[in-house]
Amino acid sequence: MRDLKQTGFNDRITAQQEAKKALLAKFKPKPTVQDPEFEKLALKRAAEKEALRQQFELEKAEQRREKAEKEAARLAAEMEAQEEVDAAKRAARKERKQLTKEEQKAARDARYAARKARQR
Repeated sequence: MRDLKQTGFNDRITAQQEAKKALLAKFKPKPTVQDPEFEKLALKRAAEKEALRQQFELEKAEQRREKAEKEAARLAAEMEAQEEVDAAKRAARKERKQLTKEEQKAARDARYAARKARQR
């Protein structure tokens, strides 16, 4: 049968080498084709990224505003509570002073009455 094809040793070696080269050519990296829309795609991605960044900034600003409002409300409630405590303290002090004034007046009246009693 070999004689029918009439292939010699050199022919078989050459065919083997060509087959091996073809097999290795499959694994070589092929030249890439640049997408004509690549620049537009990069710009589009950059625009999307910027839009996301702005949205994130808006959300952060909203969170900061809400936090500031809560803090302001907490401070206002604290101040109101402190004012109530201070008002209660002032009222108690005024009451004590009033009692003290009345006691002083009573003591003064007692001294005056004692002096008048001695002069008679």
